[in-house]
Amino acid sequence: MIYKDFLDNVGNTPLIKINHNGLDNIKLFAKLEDYNPTGSVKDRAASYILNKILSTGEINKDTVIIESSSGNLGISLASYCKKLGLKFHCIIDKNISPINEAILINLTEHVTKISEVDGSGGYLLNRIKKVKELISEYPNSYWVNQYSNPYNAAAYYETLGTEICNDLSIIDYVFIGVSSGGTITGVSQKIKKLFPQTKIIAVDTEGSIIFGGEPKKRYIPGMGSSMIPSILQSAQIDEVIKVPEKSAIEMCHRLIKDHGLFVGGSSGSVISAIETYFKNKTFAEPPTVLTIFADNGKRYLTTIFNDKWCKENFGITA
Repeated sequence: MIYKDFLDNVGNTPLIKINHNGLDNIKLFAKLEDYNPTGSVKDRAASYILNKILSTGEINKDTVIIESSSGNLGISLASYCKKLGLKFHCIIDKNISPINEAILINLTEHVTKISEVDGSGGYLLNRIKKVKELISEYPNSYWVNQYSNPYNAAAYYETLGTEICNDLSIIDYVFIGVSSGGTITGVSQKIKKLFPQTKIIAVDTEGSIIFGGEPKKRYIPGMGSSMIPSILQSAQIDEVIKVPEKSAIEMCHRLIKDHGLFVGGSSGSVISAIETYFKNKTFAEPPTVLTIFADNGKRYLTTIFNDKWCKENFGITA
């Protein structure tokens, strides 16, 4: 198939079966979202939201699109804004990986980096504060606001959730990493509609306050949050598992060594959660378990897959 623009090829990503050591008691499947055009699940939201608000007249060609991002959504929005001829201003912070920062700077002239820690010990609240300042500065602006925008959940309901339901005739468990909350909200709504018996397991990271607990410094972007996304009020979640970042990193290393799967931090988190959840459990028939690999490991070459970084921050080697 020939596409006029590589960014048109969003969705319909591969679903693979994984035979993971220690998980012989389940049938494990993973959706490989790094096959989206810019390399992450966030392409679905960026493409859907921008096309939606253009079609409804909520924005025009002169509107400044604004968003706070730790990397993937910012890259997706910058790419699709460029395709659609829209101006994009991205707010990042000093925790962003050098790779993601370099990509963003090359995609858009408007990148603001926050370096002052907020009251939660992170940077998100100060990123949001900067977003609100920019909204005042640009009267014709649109804040994507992935934490509460219903279009964010709708993007995953209509695309990723639909694809999963079309691919599998039985879904017993779904494990999804949570950060801004759009993916798990949309996917859980779609799956519960067609497979009401499915258990939706939210996977969070230690140090995140999304599902309670005290905030602490986190090193891996794309997992957890220092605020509770309001979009999660519409999510249909049955259980929550919190995973230490060290466990997520170690699992990322195992996935590439055992399966040749070069994936990002949230992927390590969800497999670590699945391994913990199903350890020593027995079933009459192996349940069908699905998870989502949100992005590729390339954007973590200076962190998760870097010996020096792993040793300095977690006492482990890549």
